[in-house]
Amino acid sequence: MRSLNETDLKPLWVLAYKESNPEWKKWDAPYYDHAAVTYDAFLKEMKSSLVQQDNRWGLFVNGELIGTVSYYWEHKPSNWLETGIVIYNPDYWNGGYGTIYFKAWVDHLFNTLPLVRVGFATWSGNERMMRLGEKLGMRLEGRLRKCRLYNGIYYDSIRMGILREEWERLSDECKLYF
Repeated sequence: MRSLNETDLKPLWVLAYKESNPEWKKWDAPYYDHAAVTYDAFLKEMKSSLVQQDNRWGLFVNGELIGTVSYYWEHKPSNWLETGIVIYNPDYWNGGYGTIYFKAWVDHLFNTLPLVRVGFATWSGNERMMRLGEKLGMRLEGRLRKCRLYNGIYYDSIRMGILREEWERLSDECKLYF
């Protein structure tokens, strides 16, 4: 897990932006439109926001980019950020990689930023993401009922999070297994 560099851009584009309907998008906020973009358009629009940035890192297995972790500021003056993980390559789903990388990412965020809480938003159709939050000791903090429409079905919007003192306690008690 590390910040992205220029050599990572082509593999990231192939995984995330080359196709209009990639498999990973069925789980990562599928109620938002996703369109394929050309590599040139991707570089022009995204390069400066991806290379050597603190808020998005690549996930690698044996040197191969498989996904990313990221965060965005919900309200920076109060140190409120939300985070996320996407493993684009389905070959690496259900193998424990998400748990390993997301735990390391949350640890990194707490160790490098003056945060009181780390959380994420997902939808009730993404059961793997909700289980990941639970594995890491996160709590359900909010559920907005039936506000995400996908394939004609309404799903809940889910917010999960953990406070710094909870994270430190769980880490000290060695309850964060991966």
